[in-house]
Amino acid sequence: MKFRMLTLASASLIAVALPVSAQPSKPVHGDWGYNASAMDKSVKPGDDFWAYVNGTWNKNTQIASDRASAGPFVTLSDGAERDVRQIVEQLANDPNRDHLGQQIGDYYSSFMDTAAIEAAGTAPLKPYLAEINAANTRQQLLSLFIKPGFAAPIDLGPGPNFKNPDVYAVFTGQATLGLPSREYYLEDNAKMKAHRAAYRDYIINIEKLAGLPGGEAAADRIIALETELSKVQWPAADRRDIDKIYNPMSVAQLQKLAPQFDWASTLAKAGLGSPKTLIVTEPSAVAGAGKILASTPLSTWKEWLAFRFVSDHAQYLPKAIDDARFAFYSKELNGVQQQRERWKRGVAAVNGALGEGVGQIYVKTHFPASSEAQMKELIGNLEDAYRERISSNQWMDEATRKAALEKLAAFEPRIGHPVKYIDYSSMKIVKGNPLANAMAAADFDYKLQLKRYPKPVDRTLWGMYPQTINAYYNPLANQITFPAAILQPPFFDPNADAAANYGAIGAVIGHEMGHGFDNEGRKFDPKGKLRDWWTTSSAKSFTAKTDALVAQYNSFFPFSDLHVNGKLTLGENIGDLSGVEAAYAAFKKYEAKHGASPVIDGLTGDQRFFIAYAQAWQEKQREDAERQQVITNEHSPGKYRVNGVVRNVDAWYKAFNVQPGDKLYLAPDQRVHIW
Repeated sequence: MKFRMLTLASASLIAVALPVSAQPSKPVHGDWGYNASAMDKSVKPGDDFWAYVNGTWNKNTQIASDRASAGPFVTLSDGAERDVRQIVEQLANDPNRDHLGQQIGDYYSSFMDTAAIEAAGTAPLKPYLAEINAANTRQQLLSLFIKPGFAAPIDLGPGPNFKNPDVYAVFTGQATLGLPSREYYLEDNAKMKAHRAAYRDYIINIEKLAGLPGGEAAADRIIALETELSKVQWPAADRRDIDKIYNPMSVAQLQKLAPQFDWASTLAKAGLGSPKTLIVTEPSAVAGAGKILASTPLSTWKEWLAFRFVSDHAQYLPKAIDDARFAFYSKELNGVQQQRERWKRGVAAVNGALGEGVGQIYVKTHFPASSEAQMKELIGNLEDAYRERISSNQWMDEATRKAALEKLAAFEPRIGHPVKYIDYSSMKIVKGNPLANAMAAADFDYKLQLKRYPKPVDRTLWGMYPQTINAYYNPLANQITFPAAILQPPFFDPNADAAANYGAIGAVIGHEMGHGFDNEGRKFDPKGKLRDWWTTSSAKSFTAKTDALVAQYNSFFPFSDLHVNGKLTLGENIGDLSGVEAAYAAFKKYEAKHGASPVIDGLTGDQRFFIAYAQAWQEKQREDAERQQVITNEHSPGKYRVNGVVRNVDAWYKAFNVQPGDKLYLAPDQRVHIW
């Protein structure tokens, strides 16, 4: 059972951006914050607003051979990687570095020493494969399942208790398999059949390269095992239903549900003691995994563990193994044609192991105090907009409205970086053995979670690194968090037009606030406790609106045989819609204070607001990557994050003179307005 800390943070799907540097005197993009050459004015805004804003860019843009997608997010990600590279390479060669610098530098230099990796061959695997080979009983197998760095059929670990978020509970539920989701095992179409055949070839190749016995027969057994596990796993949409995944059980009840996991002994060995209650997120999946555990030969489980260990750690092993993983997971499943440069993967590896350590250094160079001040002002404006919109909301009764305003007032914004960073000093990083270093990082994380588990939940902890361009809402703490690097174009540019900033970063801030009132977040109270604070009538009105939004997104077909899953993406779609409407309201407040926006490049302030929003979701993906997103991800593809939102916003219709007969047109009574 893989040890993990379960979180319910809802994140915007935003990529990494450039670091803060000396600001230019004009906007980075165009004259007001947007590069007009991206537009395709032959497209009517009311027919396809995303294409109107981004159509020429889409036609002219080629996806880089080492990427699954293209767009400003990818370009900015490259910039962030270069800046972190400068940090880690300097530390790798600095004789006067401190202990953290030694850890970061040696982790990176060990990863980059491909000659040493090739010379070592598969020898670094031997102690771990020997552990797997030595497991001759079910108890020994269970001991491997809870060992950091090893795969398991279910997850196990602490997280804040939904109904008492100041303390940790132990969670258990279904685990990730070798393919992206259950659909990849079970759907009977040509695309999925091809992926499964390629997966079989990949397993055989990994076994051969790592010197694992079994060959084709073992590959067939591994796929059969994962297929059986996939049959009992829950669809992604059901896993986003808070009421469904909160299932408290005693150890005795869990033992009755899935006795094969020997819970009392397993929990003790995992360092979790004997908790009075555990939260089971997918009970039928855990029960099903238990039955599969008992019915599957021990030898097959060992084959699965050995394959998964090699596959999961391929980047720390010789090039042939690393390339084999790339060929399947990147090329086959996402259409990526070329492996990323080694240093870029090294940066990602260091971030994964010592991310807050790197972030601590990053912030000193790339996060000016002015950015924090500007962000606080924007957040304050969005809070005011939400307050007014909730206060004037027509479908809520007064009792629910009062509770919603109390929750809004209790929001805790966090900007830039943690107030205290993770202390990595106990992690032993040794130059020259990247696999051992990766395992040391996994062991450190395991022990860190155990150290936190008996204590009250620390609300200062962060779920993202400062050098990440992203943002998230955590319903269990009622916090909105914006890492340092997010204040970059196209999200925020201090020299851009106000309309551009409100349409981009304003919508992002509004999106995260909107998560506090989406189909998941609305079930948590101001202190982050899972509690029903809604009256029956208000909840019914909310559900009617969200059902309509689900139906709208179900009608979007990125491919003729695959539509957006409105239920799976509902929370993010609510965040997008709420964010844009609140950001627009905040923009109107800005204009009321500073005067009406001038016409620039023939565009009104309102038009620039919506164009800036659409520019933020400029995205072009490879087919397989987009298919995977639609099937597995709670975020809609970028095109639908634009078109699916604006068609519900009254101000957009007026700004672009959208009329009946236009493809995105919705009659006023069909438009969804939630917050």
